[in-house]
Amino acid sequence: MSYFAHETAVIDAGCQIGEGSKIWHFSHLMPGCTLGKGCNIGQNVVISPEVVLGNNVKVQNNVSIYTGVVCADDVFLGPSMVFTNVINPRSAVNRRDSYLRTHVGQGASIGANATIVCGHDIGAFAFIGAGAVVTKHVPAYALVVGNPARQMGWMSEYGHRLQFDTDGRATCPESGQQYQLSNGLVNRIHE
Repeated sequence: MSYFAHETAVIDAGCQIGEGSKIWHFSHLMPGCTLGKGCNIGQNVVISPEVVLGNNVKVQNNVSIYTGVVCADDVFLGPSMVFTNVINPRSAVNRRDSYLRTHVGQGASIGANATIVCGHDIGAFAFIGAGAVVTKHVPAYALVVGNPARQMGWMSEYGHRLQFDTDGRATCPESGQQYQLSNGLVNRIHE
């Protein structure tokens, strides 16, 4: 076995688990889910069928990842954050054929107790604040907070607020990476 699973973890047949991944206490991986290399799945996590997690995804305690969710590489899912997968759930109505997709882009972070309403994508390196309720698409590098979530600024790939000058340029204080704000979108400048 090229991954670690705590003895209390339940791993159903048909899961694909990448090398070096760790699955901790009382977590349940359901048939047909896929984990990339080097993932860390905290305690009491449920990963439903057809969920795909890229490489190096960190899932903190008490997170349920439902069918329809795809996370790219290097995504961080904070403690007790929530994904939904049906827009209008009813106990007496089976809507398994109505699951909406949610894609979380590379390097995005979703804070503790945040809720992502299904069918809304999270852009690469976006930062969702703790407790936010996301009800629409979030652009790459955006910082969103509140209920409903509203954009409050932009974040670098290292997780620092970006301050743009009059030419629409900003520098991450930790990495020195530069970014350009143009037409309401941010891109990293690769020089």
